[in-house]
Order: sequence, then structure tokens, then C-alpha cells
Amino acid sequence: MKYLILSLLFVKTFFFVHSPINGQHEPKTESVHSFRENACPDHTLWEFLLQRYVDDTGRVDYKGFSKDKQVLEGYLRILKENQPVRDWNKNEKLSYYINLYNAYTVLLILDNYPIESIKKIRGPWDQRLIPLNGELISLGDLEHQILRKMGEPRIHFAINCASASCPKLSNKPYLPNTLDQQLDRAAHEFINSERNHIEGDHLQLSKIFKWYKNDFFNGNIRNYINGFTTTPISQNAKVDYLEYDWNLNGM
Repeated sequence: MKYLILSLLFVKTFFFVHSPINGQHEPKTESVHSFRENACPDHTLWEFLLQRYVDDTGRVDYKGFSKDKQVLEGYLRILKENQPVRDWNKNEKLSYYINLYNAYTVLLILDNYPIESIKKIRGPWDQRLIPLNGELISLGDLEHQILRKMGEPRIHFAINCASASCPKLSNKPYLPNTLDQQLDRAAHEFINSERNHIEGDHLQLSKIFKWYKNDFFNGNIRNYINGFTTTPISQNAKVDYLEYDWNLNGM
């Protein structure tokens, strides 16, 4: 059964990896997916890769991942051919963009591997890598111009920047039907992890809460965190920010 499943995965990949992901040199042919252009993409390939190369703590086996880089490119090809349209609901769009962000972050690391930190890559969040709506956008564009504008602060605990201080990379894809529960779990795990030190009158927080402060209850970070921790937080609690560890989140 294992080999049958793997065979099906690689057959699916075959149809998507033989032209560039960004599509700059593709012949203009009618898409084979035109009859289901409103459908959400299948995340089976991404789930296969995440389960194989990401552990429960979010650490990534990039060396192993590189052996299946073609499968990742096949998944990204599926995303390219099944982009959000107007009638998708918010959860369908959010799950698509979160998976898109995380998968392209992994690809960026693989394209530069071995490397000690994503910040060793020149302009990692400015490179126009992602084909979307007929143009190429960057990871930064995807985060700031699309995801953050959707009014869901929990995305900050779901998208991963391939670094030790980032929220962990989930080893399961984000899916529309379970998105709310997945985002709640991601927020709870991150806020109560070693990336934050929470006491009732003193919060030592990840710089994510500094960089994106206004995304969390319009800057009321204390109230926001109160919703995800069992430690009652004073409205006058002192807030400091911890140093951010940009070392690669590899194994």
C-alpha cells in the first residue's frame, strides 16, 4: 500500500514539474484545469513532504527535503494552476496563502542549501519568486500585501521564516475545513512556547509582537495574549522583547 500511495504521488507530480514554476517561458496552451478553475488545490504532496521531513517540534530535515525537491516543485505547480478566485471563502484563501508562503520559504532554503540562516540569502523576502494573478510576487508581498490585509492575526503563528525563533513549521498542511482549529493551536503553541516568557506582571515576548503590534487587537498585546494563556496578565504588565534567533530551523 505504501508503494501504491507513493506511486500515485509521483504520477501526480509528473504532470506539474516539467515547466518552470514562474511560467516565464511556458507555451500558451489551454489549462487542463480550466474545467475546475474554482476548485481549491489538493495538498496531498505538501502533506507527504511535511510528514516526511518536518518533526513535531517544527524542525526541518532540509538535507532530506532536497532529495524530494522535484516533488515540492510539483506541489507549487499545482498551486499555480489552482489559484484563488472571487468565490472562494476566507478560509479557503487563507489556507492557500499560508501553504503557499511556507512551501516557497522551504524552496528558497533548498535553492541555497546548505546555509546557516535565511538572512544569509540576499533579499530573501524581496525576491520575486511566486507566480500569482499573472505576475511574480515576493514572500514579503505575500505576507504584507495579502495575508496581513485579510485581518487574521493568527497567520503570524502559521507562516514560517525558516528560523529558530519563528513559529514552528507545522507538519500538516493548513486546510479550509480545519483552519480555525489549526490557527488556534498554532497561536496557543507559539505563545506558550519558550519563544515567550509570560508572567502576570512581566511579558518577555517574541519580536513578532513588536514588528506586527497593530495586528493584535490594534496594539493591545496584553489582551490578545490573555486569550491564549492560563496566566492572568495585568493590564499594566511590563513588556520587553527577546532577541530573535535567525539560525536555520534545521535538524
